Amino acid sequence: MSTAQHKIGSGFGATSTADEVLAGIDLGGKLALVTGGYSGIGLETTRSLVRAGAQVVVPARRPETAEQALAGLSGVEMDELDLGDLESVRGFAERFLDSGRTLDIVIDSAGIMACPETRVGDGWEAQFATNHLGHFALVNRLWPAIAPGGARVVSVSSRGHHAAGIRWDDVHWRHGYDKWEAYGQAKTANVLFAVHLDKLGRDAGVRAFALHPGGILTPLQRHLAKEEMIERGWIDEHGTVLHPEAFKTPQQGAATQVWAATSPRLDGLGGLYLEDCDIAEPAPETGDRAGVKGWAIDPEQAARLWALSAELTGVDAFAS
Repeated sequence: MSTAQHKIGSGFGATSTADEVLAGIDLGGKLALVTGGYSGIGLETTRSLVRAGAQVVVPARRPETAEQALAGLSGVEMDELDLGDLESVRGFAERFLDSGRTLDIVIDSAGIMACPETRVGDGWEAQFATNHLGHFALVNRLWPAIAPGGARVVSVSSRGHHAAGIRWDDVHWRHGYDKWEAYGQAKTANVLFAVHLDKLGRDAGVRAFALHPGGILTPLQRHLAKEEMIERGWIDEHGTVLHPEAFKTPQQGAATQVWAATSPRLDGLGGLYLEDCDIAEPAPETGDRAGVKGWAIDPEQAARLWALSAELTGVDAFAS
């Protein structure tokens, strides 16, 4: 089967920064929404988009923390949103729709990783619910405001999707919870979401992409014990990063999602998984965890996940 899932030689790479990716791109008059846009790579994404001329809406589960992080940054507005609470998602979306504005860029950057077994909503596993279902509901509720004829929706996944596909018989991990496999499932869901959203939205000129931002030490690791990060070889007992060359800076980590949202090289394309500011190759069967696994870009699984997500959240902007 032919696929567009191959590198295009973007001219950028693993060490490119978000500011470098945006050099020469004028986002004046554009409105972007960045979930998690006040911490880690999300904050760097917000800063770079603003420097390129965009106005940015940052929904935040922790409003006080967001206000402090975004203080002094012009062109940014903040509103409250908890992706793990569908009523909070509905409230945020309704407030935005009432403003009458349209969105040119949506970057779903917020997420949690490898948390202890946690339940939200109707007993849903927190990583699947927050990283995927919350964003699914948000984008579907905001769909009337997502600008036709050019808007892009960017779903921030991870190389963690290599750890697991969708656990169709137990997506909420009610039996045998494993925090890393649950994270892998959530990150696979992020890719499948982009695959099917792109199929549904392309006739309106709205394209969707998913991506791996790279390995970055940010507050995303908040649920990991120091001992676990030492065991993984990330830091030593003093908290010093052992192999800094193996990690991206937050500016470098923000680059691929900014590239996905703005690059003219992606015009006419969509439903693809990106890494290091380029389209990723299909992942090999064994060996290095580069590229994208087949289960994450399978259109049948993408359609199946969309239907399940619509059933769970009660939201589907494309329902006939």
